[in-house]
Amino acid sequence: MARIGVLSDTHGLLRPETKRFLAGSDAIIHAGDIGRAEILEELSSIAPLTAVRGNNDRGAWAEALRETEILRIGAIAILVLHDIAQLGTRAAAAGARVVVTGHSHKPELRAEDGVLHLNPGSAGPRRFKLPVSLAEIMVSGDSVTARIVELTIATKR
Repeated sequence: MARIGVLSDTHGLLRPETKRFLAGSDAIIHAGDIGRAEILEELSSIAPLTAVRGNNDRGAWAEALRETEILRIGAIAILVLHDIAQLGTRAAAAGARVVVTGHSHKPELRAEDGVLHLNPGSAGPRRFKLPVSLAEIMVSGDSVTARIVELTIATKR
């Protein structure tokens, strides 16, 4: 069984709680709005990383990132892009069983036409009253499941 840690919208903040959750992952997906190149370096030191450029990722480091990526774990294709509005027919064209997006900061997990759609929410600075969250995808053979996890954030006293 492979465990893929999934996060999005860090906006330059990689929390210790996020790194603890991702530890032990076989791979990591970052669905954009990364914020700084150093985030990519830190995540890559935990597990192999697939990352896409978000609408707020700018500069030379961000230009090296593509807007979409496909990660293959065994028989499962995972399509990664930042904004679901850009999806179009890409999932079908890629043969994707999972589509990972970010952008909205709202965690969501739903199945549609045999495709699992996952938005892990935002693992970065808290926005509005939305939770700080991320997700994991579990792949075993041709079976795939996912769950969203809301982080408990340590507060400074």
